[in-house]
Amino acid sequence: MSKKHSVLGACVIILMIAGSGAAHAQTTFPVKPIRIVTAAVGGASDFTARLLAQGLGSSFGQQVIVDNRGGASGIIAAQIVVKSPPDGYTLLLFTSPIWLLPLLQDNVPYDPVKDFAPISMTDSSPSVLVVHLSLPVKSVRELIALAKARPGELNYSRASAGGPSHLSAELFKSMAGVNFVPVPYKGGGPALLALLGGEVELTFASAGAVAAPLKSNRVRALAVTTAEPSRLFPGVPTIAASGLPGFESVLVNGLFAPAGTPVSVIGTLNQEVVQFLRKADVKERFFSTGMESVGTSPAEFESVVKSDIAKWGKLIKTARIRIE
Repeated sequence: MSKKHSVLGACVIILMIAGSGAAHAQTTFPVKPIRIVTAAVGGASDFTARLLAQGLGSSFGQQVIVDNRGGASGIIAAQIVVKSPPDGYTLLLFTSPIWLLPLLQDNVPYDPVKDFAPISMTDSSPSVLVVHLSLPVKSVRELIALAKARPGELNYSRASAGGPSHLSAELFKSMAGVNFVPVPYKGGGPALLALLGGEVELTFASAGAVAAPLKSNRVRALAVTTAEPSRLFPGVPTIAASGLPGFESVLVNGLFAPAGTPVSVIGTLNQEVVQFLRKADVKERFFSTGMESVGTSPAEFESVVKSDIAKWGKLIKTARIRIE
């Protein structure tokens, strides 16, 4: 072999080794701890983040840290992730209000579509339309008839402006052609207590919060807000099947990475997340708190986000819902 060919052969070998190393570096993930930024301690997002951290930590063999950042309707958590390197080591776990917030207030410092890379939906939870026991209605149709007979007289309690209880009620009002008067409270707990105490006639309560009052017959459930019957509330019809076809209002949780995160990293995260969410014991843990685990592809999750923005954007504009 000539000296020239020997040099060329050596260069080829070096390039092959370097290329192999680069490919290995690209496909090896993770090699250090992962941080999941989420809402304040105690809520649905916090529960999901902690459960997911345990599962991913075990499957990846790396520490997965939950970083709770409450306040500002999720803006603080979102900004941390948006400003992080797009390498898959800083993730956002949050509910649907995070991508609806730009519709509800001005100067939100992120774009929910352009600034995040969806990984997977993680879980969903319905609301339940419940009424005070003194209200003489036992179905959605009867409630609509009563509301039309007494326009503007029925009050409903809601939590934060633009939250699930608020949007569910406004969607119901719009589709049914009725007028319930909103009474705001600081959180879903106080809003439900207001119903139990007879301060209001109805509310759209979260599945987890309303389970105990329903079991003890302290409130009456008329319907759930899912498109299909929910196994969380067997025997309770959907609003869609009770006179308002097409009605659906569900709180969704999902996992995001910063935009620009490599597709291979998103794929690795998605595979592990979905596999974890499909475990029977994991499904049961979600179910016991009024949630249902849902694993999707990144494309499916992106479609949900865009569909939500389009659907709720119209209602928010028509109902003039704002966070001041």
